[in-house]
Amino acid sequence: MANIDKKLAKRLAKMPEEERQAFLENLRLQEEENRRKKEELLARFLKDKLEKEEKLAKVNQLKLQNQWRVIMRKMRAEEVQGDVRIMKETFQRKVDCKNALIRSLAKDIEEAEEQYRVSLRRHLVKLEEMLAFQQKRIRKLEQEYAEELETLRAEFDKERKGIIAQHEAEMKELRDILYTMELRYRERETDAEHEFQGIMDDLKNKHLEDTHALKAQCQATLDALWAEFQRQTQEYRRATEERKMKFEALKKKDEESAHTIARQMSKIQKLQDSIADLRRRMAANTKESDEKTRAIKEDQQAVLTRFRELKMEMNGSREAERKNLTTLTLQSDAAMKALQRTKEKGERILTLAEMCRKLETEEEKILPFYSCSLDEEAQSEAASVLGQPPSEALAKVMQEYGSLENFWKRYNKVLLDRLAQDKEKEMMEKENQQLKALLKQYLDGISVSDEILSRANPLLVVNHRTNLPKLNIPVGDPRVQRARVNVVEAAHASLPFPHCISADKAAHLLRSTRRIRDGIQSSSR
Repeated sequence: MANIDKKLAKRLAKMPEEERQAFLENLRLQEEENRRKKEELLARFLKDKLEKEEKLAKVNQLKLQNQWRVIMRKMRAEEVQGDVRIMKETFQRKVDCKNALIRSLAKDIEEAEEQYRVSLRRHLVKLEEMLAFQQKRIRKLEQEYAEELETLRAEFDKERKGIIAQHEAEMKELRDILYTMELRYRERETDAEHEFQGIMDDLKNKHLEDTHALKAQCQATLDALWAEFQRQTQEYRRATEERKMKFEALKKKDEESAHTIARQMSKIQKLQDSIADLRRRMAANTKESDEKTRAIKEDQQAVLTRFRELKMEMNGSREAERKNLTTLTLQSDAAMKALQRTKEKGERILTLAEMCRKLETEEEKILPFYSCSLDEEAQSEAASVLGQPPSEALAKVMQEYGSLENFWKRYNKVLLDRLAQDKEKEMMEKENQQLKALLKQYLDGISVSDEILSRANPLLVVNHRTNLPKLNIPVGDPRVQRARVNVVEAAHASLPFPHCISADKAAHLLRSTRRIRDGIQSSSR
């Protein structure tokens, strides 16, 4: 290396300055490249070595894990076998309990089914009795209604037939009267016509005679007057020819009108006479008919009054029967609803009984009713008193519920058990509060803080002194002296490996202790 440096120095001395600088730069670059290659080679070597170490570490880790797995499997197998044995015993014990419970439940089911069948039979018998009584009452009411209806119908038909017969007789009598009156009217009309015709003939003959007499007397006067009249007429005709013609026409018309009036007057007179005669007859007939019609109307009014009275009685009877039927229907509906409510209440009671039966103990299932605390003499005296007929209404009502005596026994027993459990719960809560206070005091004692140091702490000792208040009772007094306990240090304790506590269990125990301490501190805040 020294020879190379000498040669290089000689060579550099011979070179010009610029070449020497270029050569040195090139040399420096070569050295840098060589150094970089060495570093890369070293890094690659270290990397390969690290990979090899990692592979070996992984292999060793796998080997260790495999060995630990075998050890843990063996330990876990022993633990699982112990757990399986415990679970097997527990399962067998639970199976025995379940079998006993199943047998007890089967027996209870049989008893419940028997009670249900008995209750159902009694219920059906009561329903059949009530239905039979209801049907019998309905048939009786229908029969009474049919009898009353038949009686009313017979009376109505009888009265109706009598009224119809009386009406037909009276109508026949009226027809006979009308026929007789018509015959009399025709006879009188014929007589009046004959009499009128005779009078008319007499008047006509008298009129003809008077006419001939007057004609003979007035013929001479008429001739003189006629001549004068002819003369005057000639003069007048000459003077008033046109007016004459009109007068003649009017005269002719007047004569015709006079004849017509005379004819009509005679007819009117004849008709007036006939009308007067007919009015007299009609007045007599009307008076007689009014009397008979009034009598018929009075009879009709009496019949209508009787019919209205019967109709009102029938309507009143029908309304009363309808009200009775409505009342009976409402009472039946209310009874059915009450029975349905009683049935639902019974079903709820049975359901609650089944639910409560699952919570009963073996002793309660075997002896459901507690024995009476009275002696035989007191029991016989109570039975004789209860056997006497009740004298008050309340006693009569309570006598009907005598069969619920066993139910009230079980109910009172459950009520007493619940009260005892409430009392025990209250005592346990008080004890729990005391234990929490003691645990809090203990945890405060093992922890150090300003708040803890400011309060009385039995575990804090400074210069052989505590900050607890002095007690009136000496520490050595037997009342407060603790019992001595032999303590073995953990380092000297030897336990078999399978029974040692695991790290998971220790961590779980530590977390539980911390949670309890935090809960107590939060509750104290």
